[in-house]
Amino acid sequence: MEKYNTVIKEDILLLKTVDVTMQFGGLTAVADFSVTVENNEIVGLIGPNGAGKTTVFNMITGVYTPTRGNIIFNGKNIGGKKPHAITETGIARTFQNIRLFSEMTVLENILVACNLREKPSLFEAVLHLPNYREREKKARVFALDLLESIGLKNNADDIAVSLPYGKQRRLEIARALATEPKLLLLDEPAAGMNPQESQELMDFIVNIKNRFNIAVLLIEHHMQVVMGICQRLYVLDYGLTIAQGTPDEIQKNQKVIDAYLGVE
Repeated sequence: MEKYNTVIKEDILLLKTVDVTMQFGGLTAVADFSVTVENNEIVGLIGPNGAGKTTVFNMITGVYTPTRGNIIFNGKNIGGKKPHAITETGIARTFQNIRLFSEMTVLENILVACNLREKPSLFEAVLHLPNYREREKKARVFALDLLESIGLKNNADDIAVSLPYGKQRRLEIARALATEPKLLLLDEPAAGMNPQESQELMDFIVNIKNRFNIAVLLIEHHMQVVMGICQRLYVLDYGLTIAQGTPDEIQKNQKVIDAYLGVE
């Protein structure tokens, strides 16, 4: 793997994976993958279909337990933890195929995520005790403020499935933000978008990174998006990291051109 002079400051690292490997029987989906993400940074993960990108996300979020290697988040090893426990540490994700509660309203989708964060007891919820009602009130205020900050407050009472595609994607990201993450994992957020929607998405991701002071790890095939907003990139091919560096370095890397980018 080619090395670059990109300086990584250990004291501001949010995520660090060390030689993470995922094997399924005799198949190695990802081998010795190491990535770093700093606070308030946007990092891209690119490569051909089947390269292992989503497998990396699944290991970070607890869907898979790595065969070997360490996943360090906010100074603690989270490898092997359950997905809900990893969400509680401050990692949230979206999926390539939008996974909203389609028959719920926009506001209800956000409130579901708020409840994951607050976790009221069954006893309080059934009896609607004062503590529960107070939490519900605060959650509603928080959800409406979040929707306003991303331009969806006027859609709060709309059924999620009725929204245009671009707004559905924005809602899915907002629902992830409702868990108050430190790191947001986006799996092909620009999939299915036209050029105007892709540009709006780029502006949106940069805006939420700055507004909520979070880091973003992004899988994306849309090179305009990747090269436009990512500060650093990692490139996977057949489960192996073939390059890492700035967007400019990656665009000039012959291995990446041969394996993925191609030539005009």
